[in-house]
Amino acid sequence: MLADAEILRRAMPTGQVKLILDDRADLIEKIGFDGVHVDAGDLTAAEARKLLGPSRIIGTFGGSTALLPGILAEPVDYLSIGPVFPTRTKQTSIPPIGMEGVRRLRAEAGAGPVLVAIGGITLATAAEAFSAGATVVAIAGALFRQTDPAAEFRKWMAELG
Repeated sequence: MLADAEILRRAMPTGQVKLILDDRADLIEKIGFDGVHVDAGDLTAAEARKLLGPSRIIGTFGGSTALLPGILAEPVDYLSIGPVFPTRTKQTSIPPIGMEGVRRLRAEAGAGPVLVAIGGITLATAAEAFSAGATVVAIAGALFRQTDPAAEFRKWMAELG
């Protein structure tokens, strides 16, 4: 994990890409990532914030069919929502919410929180996710299932800026 993290950090422009590690707040400083994603079974968001301080990004799962109760009060920088489409990156029993689900969760959350659309986002669907109310899209599968992830990343940046 540490070797892969080092390769990613070197390959991704710090000012343009935020690297978030799932579950492992204890490694963020060591690997130089920007933040951590925590949810059920991990540290709480409050514990992660206490460990990492105010400058690191902390996110958590915000919901799929509705926002989780009390989620807007959590000390996080973003809420992930979805899965928007079927995904193979992370096994889940939650059915895909589609773009209508993104719109519904944005309306429920209001304009304030950063919403990260997760699950099956492709270059062809990313712009629609933004139009539906996502602030950010998570694209692990879209990048790392490619023969040349760096070339795919450049393609995304050229298309979406």
